[in-house]
Amino acid sequence: MAVLTRDAILRELELGRVVIEPLEPAQIGPASIDLTLGEEIRILTPGGRLIPIRDGTDYREYTTPHRLVGPFVLDPGLTIHAITRERVTLPTDLCGFLEGRSQFARLGLMIHVTSAFVQPGVSNRQVLEMSNVSGHPLEIHAGVRLCQLVLMRTEGHSTYRGRFAEQEHP
Repeated sequence: MAVLTRDAILRELELGRVVIEPLEPAQIGPASIDLTLGEEIRILTPGGRLIPIRDGTDYREYTTPHRLVGPFVLDPGLTIHAITRERVTLPTDLCGFLEGRSQFARLGLMIHVTSAFVQPGVSNRQVLEMSNVSGHPLEIHAGVRLCQLVLMRTEGHSTYRGRFAEQEHP
């Protein structure tokens, strides 16, 4: 696998093999594409309820959706689900990884707890598992470029058809 640089990303966009909507030219970096925080989040329901970690456990039973119409204070130790504003569509021979941006990581904002992989052949908005690992509350805002998508060529072709293949909400 090889990471795509800016010229390769631009070529894939021009050919229509990679589609990111909406996308501003300034979002394309030397080897990644910045993605912005959308206006929807899910918050773990407070109360200390036991959550079984096993096949079939549905995160929606333990979280509540909220609109991010103003700033949201992410308290230390809290994890929320958010979603990118952009829809990412990849061909069957490209995959990616979502990475946090260092300017926010240095303040204690983690963009992904564990599942940063973007499968080949997807066409969806990307969920961000955002955690505050600092000792300070962090104020998050919709529309901020919080993460970056690093694209890589795969060996062979594949299409993700799993549970989150057409995801539109966190």
